Amino acid sequence: MATTQQGILDLLSPYPPGWGGVLLAGAVSTVAISACAFAIGLLLGTGGALGKLSGNRMLRLLLDLYTTLIRAVPELILIVGLYYAGTDGLNRLLAALELPPVNVNGFVAAVAVLGFVQGAYMTEVLRGAILAIPVGQIEAAKAFGMGPVLRFRRVLLPALLPNALPGLANLWMSVTKESALVAVVGYQELALATRLAGASTKHYFVFFLASALLYLAITLVSNVVFKLVEGRVRRGQPRLA
Repeated sequence: MATTQQGILDLLSPYPPGWGGVLLAGAVSTVAISACAFAIGLLLGTGGALGKLSGNRMLRLLLDLYTTLIRAVPELILIVGLYYAGTDGLNRLLAALELPPVNVNGFVAAVAVLGFVQGAYMTEVLRGAILAIPVGQIEAAKAFGMGPVLRFRRVLLPALLPNALPGLANLWMSVTKESALVAVVGYQELALATRLAGASTKHYFVFFLASALLYLAITLVSNVVFKLVEGRVRRGQPRLA
């Protein structure tokens, strides 16, 4: 039994020939991809939500098309399409302009696609959060002469965050799992690192269990962070229980 435990510890050692360092580096890559994609999605979602509520019919139709199509097409197809077809199209354009070709980095492709996908979902989450704000608050801000930017910063943002945080937290948890899809373009994050470790040592159970524990750790830390943020934005509000 002791020999078996020692063998597992050797496999998970952060130093070669152990694979622990590779798994930890993969976990860091997963968090980095997720954080960058989440930030891009938040920017796109904010703009999309405000655009849908702006009253501009053409803009609303375009945003409806964006959110519908993105939520309908699997992320895997989008990642592969951007990485291969997108790179080919970009290089054809550069060749037409007599410029040298470029190679799209797997990290950049993953962040771009996942951020674009997150933006579609965040558009609806933030739109719902804005619609939950009492109209009187917005009308009062307009009556005080606040411009759109000041009105968003002083009224809309503080009021929508408590309503949007649960949905945003779910989207963060989702993107940490969806980051595993970038393995198809050869970028090494936690899921690909786990498969490589298992294939090299044939100890699949050990490494997939270790990977699951790392994903769980990311989730637990994320829960703590979102609870702290929610406590901050809900300060002064009455509790339901």
